[in-house]
Amino acid sequence: MSFVLILIAMALVQSCGLSSFPSSKTGPYFLAKDEPWRRKEEFHCLRSGDVHQSAFVISQSKINGPSFCGAERPFRVAAVASGLVTLSPYATLRCPMIPAVEWWVQQIVDPAALRYFGRPIVDIKVISSYSCRPQNNRRGARLSEHGYANALDVSSFKLAGGRIIAVKSGWRAGGAETAFLRHIHKRACDTFYTVLGPDHDRLHHNHFHLDLARHGPNGTKRVCK
Repeated sequence: MSFVLILIAMALVQSCGLSSFPSSKTGPYFLAKDEPWRRKEEFHCLRSGDVHQSAFVISQSKINGPSFCGAERPFRVAAVASGLVTLSPYATLRCPMIPAVEWWVQQIVDPAALRYFGRPIVDIKVISSYSCRPQNNRRGARLSEHGYANALDVSSFKLAGGRIIAVKSGWRAGGAETAFLRHIHKRACDTFYTVLGPDHDRLHHNHFHLDLARHGPNGTKRVCK
């Protein structure tokens, strides 16, 4: 095959939305396509001034691939609520995710902790943020929202005083822990477009998945399970 034909073949692969990862007998690592709304949404957020750099929110270099993975100007987020609630470890997120996480923690999670336990939240355990991979790590699936730095997975919440409320053990335990977790899961749907938890499938038995993916014809449908 000539060099020109090779270039044409590569262009066709990209236009069809296939990952740039090497293929195998089982097909491409993930499927992805260019979605202009993502760049527009990110640039709008950056211009809006809704996200400010601080000791806890630090701008990072552009993540440019492979394939369609990445973000124009991601941020390393080590804490929210003016530093009162740490994220352990820090999360790498695109601009629009940061106000969503801030709102959820300050308006929903912390008030719920005070209501059910009489103590504020001081730390949230992060098990995934940016990661260039297919949905549910299943080869051949669509590119995960984690691949766009547009998702956050959290597994537990630490209260002042050291008590930890874990999704895995608390979701069906009953009492205050279950009430707290189910409340903050349900209310996460007020700001995130995708909210998945233990009732969704076994892959989410130990965490909440939160993202800002667009669903439905006009991109405003919410998927909350």
